[in-house]
Amino acid sequence: MSRKRKPEIVVISDVHLGTFGAHAAELMDYLESIQPKKLVLNGDFIDIWQFRKSYFPKSHLEVIKKIIDLSTKGTEVIYITGNHDEFLRKFSDTQIGDLRITDKLVLELDGKKAWFFHGDVFDVGIHKAKWIAKLGGWGYDLLILTNRLLNWVLIKMGKRKYSLSKKIKASVKNAGKFIANFEKTVSDLAIENGYKYVICGHIHQPKIIRKTNKKGTCLYLNSGDWVENLSALEYENKKWNLAYYHQLKKQSEKTFLAAITVVK
Repeated sequence: MSRKRKPEIVVISDVHLGTFGAHAAELMDYLESIQPKKLVLNGDFIDIWQFRKSYFPKSHLEVIKKIIDLSTKGTEVIYITGNHDEFLRKFSDTQIGDLRITDKLVLELDGKKAWFFHGDVFDVGIHKAKWIAKLGGWGYDLLILTNRLLNWVLIKMGKRKYSLSKKIKASVKNAGKFIANFEKTVSDLAIENGYKYVICGHIHQPKIIRKTNKKGTCLYLNSGDWVENLSALEYENKKWNLAYYHQLKKQSEKTFLAAITVVK
């Protein structure tokens, strides 16, 4: 993805740098392709919960360097804290140049109020038993590592990749109920407070959907994650879009091949 795009806002969440599940190389490739006015890192960018001194690859460090590089070249970087990087909440409202740390963000986009926050505040399980949530995080990391090994074998056999975590989530009724409740709670609160856009992360489910209740309507947006979906939200020309790394990569390759054909 060599040609830089310049969306007004890009939202990325749940990268989980410092874990085996993070796709740092792909994220670096995506970041190299954009020059946004604002870059919102909406929580769990660095996974402090599962941080290991023995595991923080160079590719993960390069992503952080790239973020800093963007901030020095005119991109305003807003780091919204999440549950996995809650340690940074001690530094909320700190600003260094064009890089700011905060717990939530409110912007006015073309006359409409937009509310950005990670979303863990609505996850009762995290607050009631944090140690269980952390244990679940380690288990998820192990699942992702196992899935990568499985996919390596499947590719060698000429078969399609398979997502163990998505299969498990789809088979657990409570997971679907939790996601639906999360979306409703967030949207209802946004409508009540007059926000036309509500932008979250946390649940690793990329989505853009119109939500309506008796009091009004809002657009619910979730940026997904960079562990499984490799997704981001982009705002440009008064419109929100979900950007998936693999789709952008394919489009870029097609454009490149077309350009070579023209030159020939």
